[in-house]
Amino acid sequence: MEKRLIKPDGSIVWVSATAAALAPIGENIMNHVFLVQDISERKQIELERKYISEHDRWTGLYNREYLESVLAKDIKLKKDSPKALIGINLNTVQFLTINYGFQYTQNLIKKAAEALSRHCAENCLLFQVSESVFVFYLFDYKKKKALVDFSYDISETLSPIFVTERIGGGIGIIEIEENQNEVDLDIDIDVDIDVDIDVDVDVDIDSLLRRLLIASERSLSFFGEDFEPYFYDQEFEALVNRERNIVEALAAIATDEQTNDELFLQFQPILDLKSGQICSFEALARLKTEKLGLVPPVEFIPIAEKTKLIIPIGEKVIIKGFQFLNKLKEYGYDEIGISINISCIQLLKPDFGTRFFKLMEEMEVDPKSICMEITESVFASDYEQINGIIEKLRDAGLEIAMDDFGTGYSSLARERELNVQCLKIDKSFIDMLVEPELEKAITSDIISMAHKLGHYTIAEGVEHHIQLQYLKEHGCDKTQGYLISKPLDEEIAIDFLKNYEKC
Repeated sequence: MEKRLIKPDGSIVWVSATAAALAPIGENIMNHVFLVQDISERKQIELERKYISEHDRWTGLYNREYLESVLAKDIKLKKDSPKALIGINLNTVQFLTINYGFQYTQNLIKKAAEALSRHCAENCLLFQVSESVFVFYLFDYKKKKALVDFSYDISETLSPIFVTERIGGGIGIIEIEENQNEVDLDIDIDVDIDVDIDVDVDVDIDSLLRRLLIASERSLSFFGEDFEPYFYDQEFEALVNRERNIVEALAAIATDEQTNDELFLQFQPILDLKSGQICSFEALARLKTEKLGLVPPVEFIPIAEKTKLIIPIGEKVIIKGFQFLNKLKEYGYDEIGISINISCIQLLKPDFGTRFFKLMEEMEVDPKSICMEITESVFASDYEQINGIIEKLRDAGLEIAMDDFGTGYSSLARERELNVQCLKIDKSFIDMLVEPELEKAITSDIISMAHKLGHYTIAEGVEHHIQLQYLKEHGCDKTQGYLISKPLDEEIAIDFLKNYEKC
Protein backbone atom coordinates (compact mmCIF):
# COMPACT_ATOMS: atom_id res chain seq x y z
CA MET A 1 0.00 0.00 0.00
CA GLU A 2 0.91 3.66 -0.38
CA LYS A 3 0.18 5.95 2.54
CA ARG A 4 0.48 9.63 3.21
CA LEU A 5 1.84 10.26 6.72
CA ILE A 6 2.10 13.46 8.69
CA LYS A 7 5.24 13.72 10.78
CA PRO A 8 5.30 15.38 14.23
CA ASP A 9 6.77 18.54 12.73
CA GLY A 10 3.78 18.80 10.37
CA SER A 11 5.64 17.81 7.21
CA ILE A 12 4.19 15.19 4.88
CA VAL A 13 5.91 12.01 3.83
CA TRP A 14 4.69 9.36 1.40
CA VAL A 15 5.65 5.76 2.05
CA SER A 16 5.23 2.46 0.30
CA ALA A 17 4.50 -0.27 2.89
CA THR A 18 4.61 -4.02 2.36
CA ALA A 19 3.43 -6.40 5.10
CA ALA A 20 4.58 -10.04 5.18
CA ALA A 21 3.24 -12.74 7.55
CA LEU A 22 5.73 -14.86 9.53
CA ALA A 23 5.26 -17.94 11.75
CA PRO A 24 2.19 -17.95 14.05
CA ILE A 25 2.74 -17.26 17.77
CA GLY A 26 -0.72 -18.21 18.90
CA GLU A 27 -4.02 -19.59 17.75
CA ASN A 28 -5.13 -16.39 16.02
CA ILE A 29 -2.03 -14.26 16.10
CA MET A 30 0.63 -13.97 13.40
CA ASN A 31 4.05 -12.41 13.44
CA HIS A 32 4.48 -9.77 10.69
CA VAL A 33 7.33 -7.86 9.19
CA PHE A 34 6.77 -4.45 7.57
CA LEU A 35 8.98 -3.09 4.82
CA VAL A 36 8.55 0.71 4.61
CA GLN A 37 10.13 2.82 1.89
CA ASP A 38 10.06 6.61 1.62
CA ILE A 39 8.60 7.43 -1.83
CA SER A 40 7.97 11.15 -1.22
CA GLU A 41 10.14 12.27 -4.13
CA ARG A 42 8.53 9.86 -6.60
CA LYS A 43 5.07 10.72 -5.33
CA GLN A 44 5.76 14.43 -5.72
CA ILE A 45 6.74 13.88 -9.34
CA GLU A 46 3.57 11.84 -9.92
CA LEU A 47 1.39 14.52 -8.37
CA GLU A 48 3.08 17.22 -10.41
CA ARG A 49 2.58 15.26 -13.61
CA LYS A 50 -1.06 14.64 -12.71
CA TYR A 51 -1.56 18.35 -12.03
CA ILE A 52 0.06 19.29 -15.34
CA SER A 53 -2.10 16.78 -17.21
CA GLU A 54 -5.28 18.20 -15.67
CA HIS A 55 -4.56 21.95 -15.58
CA ASP A 56 -3.68 24.81 -17.89
CA ARG A 57 -0.21 26.08 -17.02
CA TRP A 58 -0.95 29.76 -17.50
CA THR A 59 -4.27 30.12 -15.69
CA GLY A 60 -4.16 27.10 -13.39
CA LEU A 61 -7.68 26.06 -14.42
CA TYR A 62 -8.74 22.52 -15.24
CA ASN A 63 -8.08 21.75 -18.91
CA ARG A 64 -10.03 20.10 -21.72
CA GLU A 65 -8.67 16.60 -21.05
CA TYR A 66 -9.85 16.71 -17.45
CA LEU A 67 -13.28 17.98 -18.54
CA GLU A 68 -13.59 15.05 -20.91
CA SER A 69 -12.78 12.56 -18.15
CA VAL A 70 -15.22 14.23 -15.72
CA LEU A 71 -18.02 14.25 -18.30
CA ALA A 72 -17.44 10.63 -19.33
CA LYS A 73 -17.69 9.58 -15.70
CA ASP A 74 -20.62 11.76 -14.66
CA ILE A 75 -22.78 11.00 -17.68
CA LYS A 76 -22.77 7.35 -16.65
CA LEU A 77 -22.93 7.79 -12.87
CA LYS A 78 -25.12 10.87 -12.43
CA LYS A 79 -28.01 9.70 -14.56
CA ASP A 80 -30.68 11.46 -12.53
CA SER A 81 -28.82 14.75 -12.23
CA PRO A 82 -29.38 17.59 -14.73
CA LYS A 83 -26.12 18.48 -16.43
CA ALA A 84 -25.14 21.38 -18.68
CA LEU A 85 -22.14 23.08 -20.23
CA ILE A 86 -21.80 26.86 -20.54
CA GLY A 87 -19.08 27.97 -22.92
CA ILE A 88 -17.47 31.42 -22.86
CA ASN A 89 -15.92 32.30 -26.22
CA LEU A 90 -13.26 35.03 -26.01
CA ASN A 91 -11.71 34.47 -29.45
CA THR A 92 -12.12 38.17 -30.23
CA VAL A 93 -9.28 38.82 -27.79
CA GLN A 94 -6.87 37.56 -30.44
CA PHE A 95 -7.60 40.66 -32.54
CA LEU A 96 -5.75 42.69 -29.93
CA THR A 97 -2.53 40.76 -30.47
CA ILE A 98 -1.71 42.70 -33.64
CA ASN A 99 -1.73 46.05 -31.84
CA TYR A 100 -0.66 45.15 -28.31
CA GLY A 101 1.31 41.91 -28.59
CA PHE A 102 0.90 38.34 -27.43
CA GLN A 103 1.73 38.93 -23.77
CA TYR A 104 -0.93 41.62 -23.48
CA THR A 105 -3.69 39.29 -24.67
CA GLN A 106 -2.39 36.48 -22.47
CA ASN A 107 -2.60 38.71 -19.41
CA LEU A 108 -6.13 39.67 -20.40
CA ILE A 109 -7.09 35.98 -20.65
CA LYS A 110 -5.59 35.34 -17.22
CA LYS A 111 -7.52 38.26 -15.78
CA ALA A 112 -10.74 36.80 -17.22
CA ALA A 113 -9.87 33.36 -15.81
CA GLU A 114 -9.40 34.79 -12.33
CA ALA A 115 -12.73 36.61 -12.54
CA LEU A 116 -14.56 33.52 -13.79
CA SER A 117 -13.04 31.38 -11.03
CA ARG A 118 -15.08 33.30 -8.47
CA HIS A 119 -18.21 31.63 -9.84
CA CYS A 120 -17.04 28.09 -9.06
CA ALA A 121 -18.99 26.01 -6.52
CA GLU A 122 -19.51 22.38 -5.52
CA ASN A 123 -21.84 21.83 -8.47
CA CYS A 124 -20.06 24.23 -10.82
CA LEU A 125 -16.58 23.53 -12.19
CA LEU A 126 -14.55 25.76 -14.51
CA PHE A 127 -12.32 24.53 -17.33
CA GLN A 128 -10.15 26.19 -19.97
CA VAL A 129 -10.59 24.08 -23.10
CA SER A 130 -8.48 26.22 -25.43
CA GLU A 131 -6.45 29.42 -25.32
CA SER A 132 -9.49 31.71 -25.24
CA VAL A 133 -12.45 29.42 -24.57
CA PHE A 134 -13.70 28.57 -21.07
CA VAL A 135 -16.37 26.06 -20.06
CA PHE A 136 -18.44 25.80 -16.90
CA TYR A 137 -19.79 22.35 -16.09
CA LEU A 138 -22.95 22.62 -13.98
CA PHE A 139 -24.93 19.78 -12.42
CA ASP A 140 -27.70 19.36 -9.86
CA TYR A 141 -29.26 22.69 -10.82
CA LYS A 142 -33.03 23.00 -10.44
CA LYS A 143 -34.39 24.68 -13.57
CA LYS A 144 -33.26 25.80 -16.99
CA LYS A 145 -33.66 29.39 -15.81
CA ALA A 146 -30.74 28.79 -13.44
CA LEU A 147 -28.48 28.41 -16.49
CA VAL A 148 -29.70 31.69 -17.94
CA ASP A 149 -29.27 33.52 -14.63
CA PHE A 150 -25.78 32.10 -14.24
CA SER A 151 -24.91 33.20 -17.79
CA TYR A 152 -25.96 36.76 -17.07
CA ASP A 153 -23.85 36.69 -13.90
CA ILE A 154 -20.92 35.72 -16.11
CA SER A 155 -21.78 38.56 -18.48
CA GLU A 156 -21.72 41.08 -15.64
CA THR A 157 -18.35 39.75 -14.56
CA LEU A 158 -16.68 39.89 -17.97
CA SER A 159 -18.18 43.05 -19.48
CA PRO A 160 -16.15 45.50 -17.32
CA ILE A 161 -12.93 43.67 -18.23
CA PHE A 162 -13.41 44.03 -21.97
CA VAL A 163 -15.45 47.22 -22.32
CA THR A 164 -12.35 49.40 -22.71
CA GLU A 165 -11.01 47.01 -25.37
CA ARG A 166 -14.24 47.40 -27.38
CA ILE A 167 -14.57 43.67 -27.84
CA GLY A 168 -17.01 41.14 -26.48
CA GLY A 169 -17.57 37.43 -26.37
CA GLY A 170 -20.13 34.73 -26.86
CA ILE A 171 -21.86 32.51 -24.31
CA GLY A 172 -23.18 29.16 -25.50
CA ILE A 173 -25.30 26.78 -23.44
CA ILE A 174 -26.00 23.11 -24.01
CA GLU A 175 -27.90 20.75 -21.73
CA ILE A 176 -26.76 17.14 -21.58
CA GLU A 177 -29.98 15.19 -21.71
CA GLU A 178 -30.60 11.54 -20.87
CA ASN A 179 -32.05 8.60 -22.80
CA GLN A 180 -31.11 9.88 -26.22
CA ASN A 181 -29.43 8.10 -29.08
CA GLU A 182 -25.91 8.90 -30.15
CA VAL A 183 -25.30 9.75 -33.78
CA ASP A 184 -22.17 9.73 -35.90
CA LEU A 185 -20.38 13.06 -36.22
CA ASP A 186 -17.30 12.10 -38.17
CA ILE A 187 -17.38 14.94 -40.71
CA ASP A 188 -14.49 17.17 -41.67
CA ILE A 189 -16.11 20.60 -41.86
CA ASP A 190 -16.37 23.64 -39.62
CA VAL A 191 -19.96 23.04 -38.56
CA ASP A 192 -21.55 20.07 -36.84
CA ILE A 193 -24.88 18.42 -36.16
CA ASP A 194 -26.42 17.69 -32.81
CA VAL A 195 -25.26 14.66 -30.86
CA ASP A 196 -27.87 12.81 -28.87
CA ILE A 197 -26.36 11.07 -25.87
CA ASP A 198 -27.12 7.60 -24.65
CA VAL A 199 -25.89 6.99 -21.10
CA ASP A 200 -25.31 3.31 -21.85
CA VAL A 201 -22.83 3.91 -24.68
CA ASP A 202 -19.60 5.79 -25.13
CA VAL A 203 -20.25 9.50 -25.53
CA ASP A 204 -18.51 11.61 -28.16
CA ILE A 205 -17.36 14.32 -25.77
CA ASP A 206 -15.39 16.04 -28.51
CA SER A 207 -18.53 16.55 -30.58
CA LEU A 208 -20.40 17.78 -27.54
CA LEU A 209 -17.78 20.45 -26.99
CA ARG A 210 -17.79 21.39 -30.66
CA ARG A 211 -21.54 21.97 -30.49
CA LEU A 212 -20.98 24.18 -27.48
CA LEU A 213 -18.37 26.19 -29.40
CA ILE A 214 -20.81 26.59 -32.31
CA ALA A 215 -23.45 27.98 -29.95
CA SER A 216 -20.97 30.44 -28.43
CA GLU A 217 -19.84 31.55 -31.90
CA ARG A 218 -23.46 32.09 -32.92
CA SER A 219 -23.91 34.20 -29.79
CA LEU A 220 -20.82 36.17 -30.78
CA SER A 221 -22.06 36.83 -34.31
CA PHE A 222 -25.58 37.76 -33.17
CA PHE A 223 -24.79 40.03 -30.23
CA GLY A 224 -21.36 41.49 -31.07
CA GLU A 225 -19.79 43.13 -28.02
CA ASP A 226 -22.50 41.91 -25.63
CA PHE A 227 -22.09 38.71 -23.62
CA GLU A 228 -25.50 37.15 -24.31
CA PRO A 229 -26.35 33.44 -23.82
CA TYR A 230 -27.37 31.31 -26.80
CA PHE A 231 -28.86 27.84 -26.33
CA TYR A 232 -28.01 24.93 -28.58
CA ASP A 233 -31.50 23.47 -29.05
CA GLN A 234 -33.46 21.52 -31.65
CA GLU A 235 -34.15 24.62 -33.74
CA PHE A 236 -30.49 25.51 -33.73
CA GLU A 237 -29.64 21.91 -34.56
CA ALA A 238 -31.73 22.15 -37.73
CA LEU A 239 -29.96 25.37 -38.74
CA VAL A 240 -26.53 23.87 -38.17
CA ASN A 241 -27.52 20.71 -40.00
CA ARG A 242 -28.67 22.78 -42.98
CA GLU A 243 -25.49 24.84 -42.87
CA ARG A 244 -23.45 21.66 -42.93
CA ASN A 245 -25.32 20.46 -46.04
CA ILE A 246 -24.70 23.79 -47.76
CA VAL A 247 -20.99 23.61 -46.92
CA GLU A 248 -20.81 20.07 -48.30
CA ALA A 249 -22.51 21.16 -51.53
CA LEU A 250 -20.24 24.17 -51.95
CA ALA A 251 -17.15 22.10 -51.19
CA ALA A 252 -18.12 19.55 -53.84
CA ILE A 253 -18.64 22.33 -56.40
CA ALA A 254 -15.37 24.03 -55.44
CA THR A 255 -13.38 20.82 -55.90
CA ASP A 256 -15.13 19.90 -59.17
CA GLU A 257 -16.61 16.79 -57.59
CA GLN A 258 -20.03 17.97 -58.70
CA THR A 259 -20.54 17.64 -62.44
CA ASN A 260 -24.14 18.89 -62.62
CA ASP A 261 -25.34 22.47 -62.60
CA GLU A 262 -25.94 22.94 -58.90
CA LEU A 263 -24.17 26.31 -59.11
CA PHE A 264 -25.60 28.41 -61.93
CA LEU A 265 -26.16 32.03 -62.86
CA GLN A 266 -29.21 34.09 -63.60
CA PHE A 267 -29.05 37.47 -65.26
CA GLN A 268 -31.09 40.57 -64.44
CA PRO A 269 -31.32 43.24 -67.15
CA ILE A 270 -30.15 46.79 -66.40
CA LEU A 271 -32.00 49.55 -68.25
CA ASP A 272 -30.37 52.78 -69.42
CA LEU A 273 -33.00 55.43 -68.65
CA LYS A 274 -31.62 57.92 -71.18
CA SER A 275 -31.61 55.60 -74.21
CA GLY A 276 -34.41 53.36 -73.03
CA GLN A 277 -32.33 50.29 -73.97
CA ILE A 278 -30.91 47.36 -72.03
CA CYS A 279 -27.24 48.19 -71.49
CA SER A 280 -26.05 45.28 -69.34
CA PHE A 281 -26.95 42.35 -67.09
CA GLU A 282 -26.09 41.66 -63.48
CA ALA A 283 -24.88 38.08 -62.97
CA LEU A 284 -26.48 36.53 -59.89
CA ALA A 285 -25.20 33.27 -58.44
CA ARG A 286 -27.74 30.56 -57.61
CA LEU A 287 -27.41 27.25 -55.75
CA LYS A 288 -29.84 24.37 -56.19
CA THR A 289 -29.24 20.85 -54.88
CA GLU A 290 -31.33 17.71 -54.78
CA LYS A 291 -31.19 17.65 -50.97
CA LEU A 292 -31.75 21.36 -50.27
CA GLY A 293 -33.67 22.61 -53.28
CA LEU A 294 -33.07 26.24 -54.24
CA VAL A 295 -30.86 27.98 -51.66
CA PRO A 296 -31.11 31.80 -51.67
CA PRO A 297 -27.87 33.76 -52.14
CA VAL A 298 -28.36 35.59 -48.84
CA GLU A 299 -27.97 32.18 -47.20
CA PHE A 300 -25.18 30.43 -49.09
CA ILE A 301 -22.95 33.44 -49.91
CA PRO A 302 -22.19 34.25 -46.22
CA ILE A 303 -21.46 30.56 -45.60
CA ALA A 304 -19.13 30.49 -48.60
CA GLU A 305 -17.34 33.56 -47.24
CA LYS A 306 -17.06 32.14 -43.73
CA THR A 307 -15.53 28.89 -44.99
CA LYS A 308 -13.36 30.70 -47.60
CA LEU A 309 -15.07 28.59 -50.29
CA ILE A 310 -16.04 31.92 -51.86
CA ILE A 311 -12.61 31.98 -53.55
CA PRO A 312 -13.05 28.89 -55.78
CA ILE A 313 -16.82 29.43 -56.02
CA GLY A 314 -16.28 33.07 -56.96
CA GLU A 315 -13.91 32.11 -59.76
CA LYS A 316 -16.49 29.72 -61.19
CA VAL A 317 -19.03 32.55 -61.14
CA ILE A 318 -16.57 34.79 -63.00
CA ILE A 319 -15.98 32.12 -65.65
CA LYS A 320 -19.71 31.53 -66.13
CA GLY A 321 -20.23 35.28 -66.40
CA PHE A 322 -17.54 35.56 -69.08
CA GLN A 323 -19.12 32.66 -70.99
CA PHE A 324 -22.45 34.51 -71.02
CA LEU A 325 -20.69 37.65 -72.23
CA ASN A 326 -19.15 35.73 -75.11
CA LYS A 327 -22.54 34.23 -75.98
CA LEU A 328 -23.97 37.75 -76.18
CA LYS A 329 -21.22 38.61 -78.66
CA GLU A 330 -22.16 35.58 -80.78
CA TYR A 331 -25.65 37.08 -81.11
CA GLY A 332 -24.19 40.46 -82.06
CA TYR A 333 -24.66 42.22 -78.72
CA ASP A 334 -21.12 43.59 -78.48
CA GLU A 335 -22.21 46.68 -76.53
CA ILE A 336 -23.98 44.75 -73.75
CA GLY A 337 -21.90 44.42 -70.59
CA ILE A 338 -22.10 42.29 -67.48
CA SER A 339 -21.82 43.09 -63.76
CA ILE A 340 -20.22 40.56 -61.42
CA ASN A 341 -20.33 40.73 -57.63
CA ILE A 342 -16.94 40.32 -55.93
CA SER A 343 -16.44 39.47 -52.27
CA CYS A 344 -13.95 41.24 -50.03
CA ILE A 345 -12.25 37.86 -49.44
CA GLN A 346 -11.73 37.43 -53.17
CA LEU A 347 -10.51 40.99 -53.57
CA LEU A 348 -7.89 40.68 -50.83
CA LYS A 349 -6.45 37.45 -52.22
CA PRO A 350 -2.89 38.43 -53.31
CA ASP A 351 -3.17 37.02 -56.84
CA PHE A 352 -6.81 38.03 -57.47
CA GLY A 353 -6.01 40.72 -60.03
CA THR A 354 -3.49 38.55 -61.86
CA ARG A 355 -5.90 35.63 -62.05
CA PHE A 356 -8.81 37.85 -63.13
CA PHE A 357 -6.82 39.38 -66.00
CA LYS A 358 -5.58 35.95 -67.05
CA LEU A 359 -9.15 34.67 -67.31
CA MET A 360 -10.12 37.73 -69.37
CA GLU A 361 -7.21 37.08 -71.72
CA GLU A 362 -7.91 33.35 -72.06
CA MET A 363 -11.61 33.92 -72.72
CA GLU A 364 -11.00 36.99 -74.92
CA VAL A 365 -13.15 39.30 -72.83
CA ASP A 366 -12.98 43.07 -73.21
CA PRO A 367 -12.38 44.73 -69.79
CA LYS A 368 -14.71 47.57 -70.82
CA SER A 369 -17.59 45.07 -70.91
CA ILE A 370 -17.19 44.20 -67.24
CA CYS A 371 -18.46 46.00 -64.19
CA MET A 372 -17.21 44.72 -60.86
CA GLU A 373 -19.67 45.27 -58.01
CA ILE A 374 -18.31 45.64 -54.48
CA THR A 375 -20.48 46.23 -51.43
CA GLU A 376 -19.93 49.42 -49.47
CA SER A 377 -19.21 47.47 -46.26
CA VAL A 378 -16.05 46.09 -47.92
CA PHE A 379 -14.32 49.42 -47.40
CA ALA A 380 -14.82 49.25 -43.65
CA SER A 381 -12.42 46.29 -43.39
CA ASP A 382 -9.28 47.73 -45.01
CA TYR A 383 -10.10 50.96 -46.78
CA GLU A 384 -6.69 51.96 -48.10
CA GLN A 385 -5.71 48.53 -49.39
CA ILE A 386 -9.03 47.81 -51.09
CA ASN A 387 -9.24 51.27 -52.61
CA GLY A 388 -5.75 50.72 -54.04
CA ILE A 389 -6.74 47.37 -55.53
CA ILE A 390 -9.82 48.70 -57.28
CA GLU A 391 -7.81 51.63 -58.62
CA LYS A 392 -5.58 49.15 -60.49
CA LEU A 393 -8.63 47.29 -61.78
CA ARG A 394 -10.18 50.54 -62.94
CA ASP A 395 -6.95 51.60 -64.67
CA ALA A 396 -7.08 48.30 -66.57
CA GLY A 397 -10.43 49.31 -68.09
CA LEU A 398 -12.96 47.71 -65.72
CA GLU A 399 -15.88 49.66 -64.30
CA ILE A 400 -16.22 49.56 -60.53
CA ALA A 401 -19.60 49.95 -58.83
CA MET A 402 -20.36 50.32 -55.14
CA ASP A 403 -23.29 48.00 -54.43
CA ASP A 404 -25.96 48.63 -51.77
CA PHE A 405 -24.89 52.26 -51.47
CA GLY A 406 -26.29 53.96 -48.37
CA THR A 407 -26.28 50.93 -46.09
CA GLY A 408 -22.62 51.03 -45.03
CA TYR A 409 -20.48 53.29 -42.88
CA SER A 410 -18.50 55.55 -45.21
CA SER A 411 -21.31 56.76 -47.46
CA LEU A 412 -20.79 60.52 -47.53
CA ALA A 413 -17.60 61.07 -45.55
CA ARG A 414 -15.25 59.11 -47.82
CA GLU A 415 -17.23 58.62 -51.00
CA ARG A 416 -15.24 61.32 -52.79
CA GLU A 417 -12.03 59.32 -52.27
CA LEU A 418 -13.37 56.01 -53.60
CA ASN A 419 -12.05 54.75 -56.94
CA VAL A 420 -15.49 53.83 -58.28
CA GLN A 421 -17.46 55.07 -61.27
CA CYS A 422 -20.93 53.97 -60.20
CA LEU A 423 -23.14 54.02 -57.09
CA LYS A 424 -25.89 51.42 -56.95
CA ILE A 425 -28.63 52.90 -54.77
CA ASP A 426 -29.89 50.33 -52.29
CA LYS A 427 -33.45 49.02 -52.64
CA SER A 428 -34.41 50.47 -49.24
CA PHE A 429 -34.20 53.98 -50.73
CA ILE A 430 -36.24 52.93 -53.77
CA ASP A 431 -38.96 51.43 -51.56
CA MET A 432 -39.51 54.89 -50.06
CA LEU A 433 -40.70 56.13 -53.44
CA VAL A 434 -44.13 54.51 -53.09
CA GLU A 435 -44.91 55.92 -49.67
CA PRO A 436 -47.47 58.74 -49.22
CA GLU A 437 -44.87 61.29 -48.09
CA LEU A 438 -42.80 61.01 -51.23
CA GLU A 439 -41.34 64.48 -50.82
CA LYS A 440 -39.38 63.27 -47.76
CA ALA A 441 -37.44 60.69 -49.77
CA ILE A 442 -33.71 61.43 -50.00
CA THR A 443 -33.18 59.34 -53.15
CA SER A 444 -32.98 62.47 -55.32
CA ASP A 445 -30.28 63.88 -53.03
CA ILE A 446 -28.21 60.70 -53.42
CA ILE A 447 -28.50 60.95 -57.21
CA SER A 448 -27.52 64.61 -57.17
CA MET A 449 -24.57 64.00 -54.87
CA ALA A 450 -23.29 61.12 -57.02
CA HIS A 451 -23.44 63.26 -60.16
CA LYS A 452 -21.56 66.12 -58.50
CA LEU A 453 -18.81 63.69 -57.59
CA GLY A 454 -18.60 62.38 -61.15
CA HIS A 455 -20.41 59.07 -60.70
CA TYR A 456 -23.40 57.61 -62.49
CA THR A 457 -26.19 55.86 -60.58
CA ILE A 458 -28.12 52.61 -60.83
CA ALA A 459 -31.32 52.20 -58.84
CA GLU A 460 -31.90 48.66 -57.57
CA GLY A 461 -35.22 46.97 -56.83
CA VAL A 462 -37.53 49.06 -58.99
CA GLU A 463 -40.93 47.37 -58.95
CA HIS A 464 -43.50 50.13 -59.61
CA HIS A 465 -44.05 52.71 -62.35
CA ILE A 466 -44.19 55.53 -59.81
CA GLN A 467 -40.64 54.65 -58.75
CA LEU A 468 -39.44 54.60 -62.34
CA GLN A 469 -41.08 57.97 -63.04
CA TYR A 470 -39.44 59.51 -59.96
CA LEU A 471 -36.01 58.22 -61.00
CA LYS A 472 -36.39 59.61 -64.52
CA GLU A 473 -37.48 63.01 -63.22
CA HIS A 474 -34.47 63.23 -60.89
CA GLY A 475 -31.87 62.16 -63.42
CA CYS A 476 -31.03 58.60 -62.34
CA ASP A 477 -28.89 57.01 -65.05
CA LYS A 478 -29.84 53.33 -64.95
CA THR A 479 -32.20 51.01 -63.15
CA GLN A 480 -32.98 47.35 -62.57
CA GLY A 481 -35.74 45.45 -60.83
CA TYR A 482 -38.83 43.34 -61.35
CA LEU A 483 -40.62 46.16 -63.19
CA ILE A 484 -38.15 45.59 -66.01
CA SER A 485 -37.49 41.90 -65.46
CA LYS A 486 -36.78 39.34 -62.79
CA PRO A 487 -33.40 37.48 -62.96
CA LEU A 488 -33.46 35.18 -65.99
CA ASP A 489 -31.76 31.98 -67.06
CA GLU A 490 -29.18 32.39 -69.81
CA GLU A 491 -31.27 31.50 -72.88
CA ILE A 492 -34.31 33.35 -71.58
CA ALA A 493 -32.15 36.44 -70.96
CA ILE A 494 -31.03 36.44 -74.60
CA ASP A 495 -34.63 36.00 -75.79
CA PHE A 496 -35.65 38.89 -73.52
CA LEU A 497 -32.98 41.05 -75.12
CA LYS A 498 -34.26 40.19 -78.62
CA ASN A 499 -37.88 40.91 -77.74
CA TYR A 500 -37.03 44.14 -75.91
CA GLU A 501 -35.36 45.53 -79.02
CA LYS A 502 -38.54 44.93 -81.01
CA CYS A 503 -40.69 46.90 -78.54
